[in-house]
Amino acid sequence: MTKFRIDKNKIASKTINRTIRIKEEVFEKLMELSKENGVSFNKIVQECIEYSLSHM
Repeated sequence: MTKFRIDKNKIASKTINRTIRIKEEVFEKLMELSKENGVSFNKIVQECIEYSLSHM
């Protein structure tokens, strides 16, 4: 399995707004990744989702 990598240069495409609920611990980890990598929280979530879907 390829290692998870955050693509900071990927161009955003059309998006859909949706509200989700996540555990507090997961939110904190995502925020930490966001700060460490200098990208938005949304970008981190999107990258995580795309990565997990491509490795199912």
